[in-house]
Amino acid sequence: QVQLVESGGGAVQPGGSLRLSCAASGSIFRINNMRTMGWFRQAPEKQRELVATITTGGITNYGDSVTGRFTISRDNAKNTVYLQMNSLKPEDTAVYYCYAQSYGSFWGQGTQVTVSS
Repeated sequence: QVQLVESGGGAVQPGGSLRLSCAASGSIFRINNMRTMGWFRQAPEKQRELVATITTGGITNYGDSVTGRFTISRDNAKNTVYLQMNSLKPEDTAVYYCYAQSYGSFWGQGTQVTVSS
């Protein structure tokens, strides 16, 4: 199994920035064979949606609503994925979930991001 622990969420004003982190731990086999990692989010009464993903080799994919504002990165040595969020908007308010793929899909518990004036 893989455990994913997110950190860095909170409240920020529109136009502000936040950086999320997600550290993976658990089965040595699964950690050593980690594939895609990423972030999804879910706002109240909405479906979970893609924010960004990144492969082991660094290939990234972004949701349309965050392209140009958010940047995903990962440190393979630390088994950690990051999400730098800039120019935040109220519509970015959601619970952000870390995701990892390693012979199965794993999810973190989620971290709340609130963008409000």
